[in-house]
Amino acid sequence: MKRFLKIAVIFIAGLAFSSELFAQKADKGTLSINPAQIKEYVYYLASDSLKGRKTPGKELDMAADYIAEKFKDYGLETVGGSYFQTIPYFTQDLDVSNTRFSIDGKSFELKSDFIPFEAASDMNPEGDFKAEVVFAGYGITAPEYGYDDYAGLDVNGKFVLVLKSEPRKNDPESPFMGTNETKHSKLIDKVRNAKAHGAIGLLFVTDPLNHMMLKPQGYPWQSLSKLMKNSQLPFQVDTREANGIPTIHVGDRVVEKLFGSVDSLKTIQAGIDKTLKPHSFIIERSMCELKVSLLINTTTAKNVVGMIKGSDKKLRGEVVIIGGHYDHVGCMLQHKEGEDYIYNGADDNASGTAGVMAVAKAFASNRKAPARSLLFICFAGEEMGLIGSEYYTKHPLLPVEKSVAMLNMDMIGRNGTDTLQLEGADLNPDLRDIMLKENVGLGLKYVPTGNEMMGRSDHYNFFKLGITSVDITGGLHPDYHTVRDNPDKLDCDKASRIATLVYRTARVIASESRRYKVEPLK
Repeated sequence: MKRFLKIAVIFIAGLAFSSELFAQKADKGTLSINPAQIKEYVYYLASDSLKGRKTPGKELDMAADYIAEKFKDYGLETVGGSYFQTIPYFTQDLDVSNTRFSIDGKSFELKSDFIPFEAASDMNPEGDFKAEVVFAGYGITAPEYGYDDYAGLDVNGKFVLVLKSEPRKNDPESPFMGTNETKHSKLIDKVRNAKAHGAIGLLFVTDPLNHMMLKPQGYPWQSLSKLMKNSQLPFQVDTREANGIPTIHVGDRVVEKLFGSVDSLKTIQAGIDKTLKPHSFIIERSMCELKVSLLINTTTAKNVVGMIKGSDKKLRGEVVIIGGHYDHVGCMLQHKEGEDYIYNGADDNASGTAGVMAVAKAFASNRKAPARSLLFICFAGEEMGLIGSEYYTKHPLLPVEKSVAMLNMDMIGRNGTDTLQLEGADLNPDLRDIMLKENVGLGLKYVPTGNEMMGRSDHYNFFKLGITSVDITGGLHPDYHTVRDNPDKLDCDKASRIATLVYRTARVIASESRRYKVEPLK
């Protein structure tokens, strides 16, 4: 009997071993992720020839082409016919010689009397404009507070002049959340409200009741600054809209022309604050003429995308996202001869990008795709403020509501041979539990962290939409954002194990149909 049991145990153990061996053979992906592969990717992405992959830039585009070519080689599908999502960028400066402003024939001085705001979403100062000026108080429509500066006021086709802030700004008893300003105090909200009421432009004035100085600030144009004269214009994401309205910051001389004196406007403001009733009106003899010209330089950066469609007819519309940023911070503009001046960003984040590429290849090597679809994204612009992921979530290539999880890899190859951090783990308990279970046997030691770093990488933009999202990382180290973050310091074995963990986790998520719990960030 004992001999029979012993044979039975050996037989069952053999079956288990054979089953595990069969599972490994069936899942080629697990075996395909290795340190040599990670090293190959990192040594190209973090090479001196790519000069730190700053967004936007020629070297960043070279990195994007490299990643896209690998996606194509793996057999990943394009998304919308391309491996790229193009992000528009531009620089802007004020054409001083072609910018002018007058009211009722009186000309005002650029910089001392008025300064245009930037060209951005809902604001586009370029062009020639001529119209009367209407005073619209604080420029606020707030039905939740029973207040509307535009009530009974026709501003269609006219300029509106509005005050900074909101009524009773410094009053703890103010119905506008006391001394805490509401969204209605923001300039962009005032611009959008003016535009919604048909105004063709907005004159913004610092409220005299709460400020001694009314000097205009507007936008810090390089052409108006002695300090910025020779500096490189910064690129920013192009959010300009064709129907944006010109918005300029005006000073005390403009106020004196329109109201007779600054004190007159202060008295009007005091009356509004006291009664909490609007005091809006058309200003007589206020024909305003404004011409603004900008010097614009446009370019682009790219998110790199690739897809594996799910095999299940019902679930293939749902998407698991695996991502990481491929940009870094560039190089020193000035340096001594022979000095290392390139921020290669091997760990940050050539390592995470290599992880995304390795996981993509692993899934592509399997004979059958999982039930849910997989979307691989390498983001541009993370170092400039999570721009690539923000752009994707605002302009999704696939419906955001169909995204079930986002696994982000950022800095996965340093900080000890086995440390593992999951930023946002406590806020994503279901995802955390899956990852910790899949981590068994990989030799990674989970180091719990708080949520202080939650907003520091691309997973955050997905998390804000209610999508379960974590950042998988080895953590910060002394070479972070220095020229010492070079490929030879990377632990490619550790990076490959973290990539394997992401692969295993994504495989579980993509093979089931449930949704995952997300806790609010407090």
